[in-house]
Amino acid sequence: MDLEEKLARLPDHPGVYIMHDASGAIIYVGKAASLRNRVRSYFRGQHQPRTQAMVSHVADFEYILTDNEVEALILECNLIKQHRPRYNVSLKDDKSYPYIKITTQEDFPLIQITRSVTRDGSRYFGPYTSAGSLKETLKLLRGLFPIRTCRDTPLQPRSRPCLNAHIGRCLAPCSGQVDRETYREAVDNVIMFLEGRHTALVKELKEQMEAAAARLEFEKAARLRDQLRAVQEVCEKQKLAAASGEDADAIAFAREGEAALGLIFFSRGGKVIGRDHFFLTGSEGLSRGEVMAALLKEYYSRGVEIPPEILLHDEPEDAATIASWLSRLRGGRVNLRVPKRGTKLKLLRLVHENAVSLLQEHLLARRRQEEGSRAALLELQEILELPRLPRRMEAYDISNFQGSSQVGAMAVFVDGRPLPSAYRRFQIKTVRGPNDFASLQEVLSRRFRRAAEQDPHFADLPDFVLIDGGLGQLHAARETMEAMGVGYIPTFGLAKEEELLFRVGTSEPIRLPRESKALQILQHLRDEVHRFAITYHRQKREKTAYRSVLDDIPGVGPKRKKALLRHFGSVAAISKATLEDLLAVEGMNRTVAARILAGLGRRSDGEDSTGSP
Repeated sequence: MDLEEKLARLPDHPGVYIMHDASGAIIYVGKAASLRNRVRSYFRGQHQPRTQAMVSHVADFEYILTDNEVEALILECNLIKQHRPRYNVSLKDDKSYPYIKITTQEDFPLIQITRSVTRDGSRYFGPYTSAGSLKETLKLLRGLFPIRTCRDTPLQPRSRPCLNAHIGRCLAPCSGQVDRETYREAVDNVIMFLEGRHTALVKELKEQMEAAAARLEFEKAARLRDQLRAVQEVCEKQKLAAASGEDADAIAFAREGEAALGLIFFSRGGKVIGRDHFFLTGSEGLSRGEVMAALLKEYYSRGVEIPPEILLHDEPEDAATIASWLSRLRGGRVNLRVPKRGTKLKLLRLVHENAVSLLQEHLLARRRQEEGSRAALLELQEILELPRLPRRMEAYDISNFQGSSQVGAMAVFVDGRPLPSAYRRFQIKTVRGPNDFASLQEVLSRRFRRAAEQDPHFADLPDFVLIDGGLGQLHAARETMEAMGVGYIPTFGLAKEEELLFRVGTSEPIRLPRESKALQILQHLRDEVHRFAITYHRQKREKTAYRSVLDDIPGVGPKRKKALLRHFGSVAAISKATLEDLLAVEGMNRTVAARILAGLGRRSDGEDSTGSP
């Protein structure tokens, strides 16, 4: 759908609009009492230079409906804070609150204060309204749970620990004084405390305080009393935060015929910070409860963050079982709720309204695309005098670099649109050296042989075959296809640069008009197979280069290889390492380290194999 059509369909409704440039990046976020009037105004009349510059970069836009302008403003602030669009003015009241961050994605996590929350695998706790009290909390945590606070990410090995280890504030994983499992236990204790499971800790502090007072150790008892108060104060703040600003997902879906769209609003700290939507297939004929249950299982099985509360527009089938499953995945209780009144019901109605709007946009765009694709295929059938409409089109390409790592690729379009699940790649097995013709013949013979063998991945034969190349590649392809008994399938070659179309039996190429929809669909198909072949070839080359320096060294298996790359960062850095550097890697021994040096052409005395320093 082009911009003019999207502008014509804008609703007269409060909401937030999000402008994207040609790369898909968000360049502006704004709010409006009427999306129709506000967004259209950008593309009508004269504006300030900054606004004109922004509009000149707009390639697409989307919008989110809200109940009123106040809600639109709140959402606008949250989205601006999250995305920092280029053309938005920074808000003066855009205060960022501090969080406690634990880098749980690392082998030896650290604990720190941060004001930015990103999806990097870390655990975040907060936000806290007082930076001063948060620092006191962090100081308390460091005293109770000796996990590291250094900035090394990932942890860098040291010959001796820092001062924190000597005063009992750190278990010193950097110098190997603690194993990963023991350290993780300390980290888990911190997480349990911050999650609110602190009853045992409070009880322990009370008992220690009373015991110290009974022994007349009043200074120690006072310190324990202060710690106990700090723990209780933190717990109270967490309760208040949970009551006033909850973490929750709000989920609704819309469907029409075979099409269905699920939509999730993410609320963190009581603020909507974003949304995600996806399409559902195979939902026709199911009840709304069945669709909601399938949506929950499909979405949360992907490893995404699971909040303590999930608000649902429809009651899912088998809700108790799903809630138990989600609680197990999260490691804490998860409540599934279908609100019947109040602000949460209003939020879910809003999510559902947005889902309906997004689905309608999608269905209209799909109908437009189908009409355009069919017109292009009809044009292609007429120009090339094809016996039938080319509903299934396949394209083939060969990729190599100086004759090495040759690969082949097959891309598939159905009804004028890419079908990535049908794409196939081929590793060239019988051809040596740079011979695109022979490689193409190998790929085609394997493809059509597997079709004859009733391989389900190759069972559907194409109505049209496109070869990336000129007459030479086309003749090679036709020779193989005739031999395989599929010579009746129309086959053409599309040469780059001048975009000439070749067919067997005539030396005169077909020159389609540049504005032709038929040429555009052929270019898209050719570009897809070329991209797919190049990507596979690059992966193969990188894997070959990677294996040549590490995988062929005795004693270097997947675990040691991973440890080496995590420690040094790259193969190039490994090649510059000394024996002592290699011995600092987790799980390394002197014998394997010496083999690595030898495999890299180095000697354990720091010289290379030629004797040069």
